[in-house]
Amino acid sequence: MRVVIGGAGGFLGTALSASLRADGHEVVRLVRRTPEGPGEVSWSPADGALDPAALAGADVAVNLAGVGVGDRRWTAAYKQQIRASRVDSTVTLSHALAAANGGPRVLLNASAIGYYGDRGDEVLDENAPPGDGFFPDVCRAWEAATQVAEEAGVRVCNLRSGLVVGPGGMMKRLVPLYRAGIGGPLGGGRHYMSWISLADHVAAVRFLMTAQLSGPVNLTAPKPVPNAVFSDALGKALRRPSVLPAPAFGVRLVLGEFANNVLESARVVPRVLLDAGYVFGHPEIDGALRWAVTRPS
Repeated sequence: MRVVIGGAGGFLGTALSASLRADGHEVVRLVRRTPEGPGEVSWSPADGALDPAALAGADVAVNLAGVGVGDRRWTAAYKQQIRASRVDSTVTLSHALAAANGGPRVLLNASAIGYYGDRGDEVLDENAPPGDGFFPDVCRAWEAATQVAEEAGVRVCNLRSGLVVGPGGMMKRLVPLYRAGIGGPLGGGRHYMSWISLADHVAAVRFLMTAQLSGPVNLTAPKPVPNAVFSDALGKALRRPSVLPAPAFGVRLVLGEFANNVLESARVVPRVLLDAGYVFGHPEIDGALRWAVTRPS
């Protein structure tokens, strides 16, 4: 199988690329520079530039591109980057797929459970309506940007990912705090965290490459947990205390507007994956965190 990947150099893209290559599949990276070999294709999402001919012969396109939502404080300028990096890359790839002769007929495009917003204890599957606020608005625009590809007959899945538990991403910031003994629940610890192990994220994306599914797919484990439970499980996985709470006002003081996302409650379940027969390797948070903290970076 030949797979074209946007965002191949990121946390998720690197893991997916390595898994595919290990099984003998060909990976073509979309890069924002001059290609360094036949395994790379140049694109410029900000300019809408991607040669459709470069997609010929590929079976699947995966778009994981987008600046990190927690990499900087949410200034007006950075919020625009968050939106543009996601929507522009999706529009660019969707138009190229629609115009490609003999190109991929499958697009797996990143999205996020931020689509649902802050929903308390409500159980949310793929049929739940969107929430309100900045990031739900971003997710709606992000997913809508795949319409051009869909109208051209491409099978599209919108990957609504939760917190990915693995050696990178947000965990790269959390683990050192807990190792130092200064980790603990955030904002009272009652808000739900919907998570998925990196191993399951990669496996689920690969499952969707051939499963005849389309539309939104929640990439989360079957059992979301309150933040206090997650914090306790991470402390146990690292054999460190996890008793120092961070009050909501302190989280907001440090993180600014991004704190709203960190403290939001989203109790998301992967109904589509489960109904399609996907079997999770890490269905429980304790096992997932034990696995994650022993993996090399």
